Amino acid sequence: MQQQDLYPKVYLYRRIVYAKLFIDEHFADKIDLDNIAGEAAFSKFHFIRLFNSVYNKTPHQYLSHLRIEKAKGLLKTNMAVADVCYAVGFESVSSFTGLFKRLTGSTPASYQLQQHQKLNAVANAPLRFIPNCFAEKNGWATNSNFEEAV
Repeated sequence: MQQQDLYPKVYLYRRIVYAKLFIDEHFADKIDLDNIAGEAAFSKFHFIRLFNSVYNKTPHQYLSHLRIEKAKGLLKTNMAVADVCYAVGFESVSSFTGLFKRLTGSTPASYQLQQHQKLNAVANAPLRFIPNCFAEKNGWATNSNFEEAV
């Protein structure tokens, strides 16, 4: 492969990465395919094909996945579900709830409850959450001094 053949591919790849970084930075804003493709200086349809070939997701799928991942982090706090919805860029609580349930298997409210229960369990009995392989490596599994009183 000659140098002039490599340059256009690298240039195209950089533009796709730049568009992904744009999504990462502006996920909570009201952005759409026109905004994202414009940042990469591609037509919408060409951009979708290129983005999908690099990330195995369409830009919309990537944006939705990113928003849900950010929402999962916020749901670990005491933030209300509706506030989380708007904070990550959704305009409707019902569409947020539906997508969240489809991607995670639980509603945002039940996910939040599970996370709070897990945090409480860790706070109440932290040694139960140390992986057994780590405890065995450090000799804790056979040494009863490290067990918590119930």
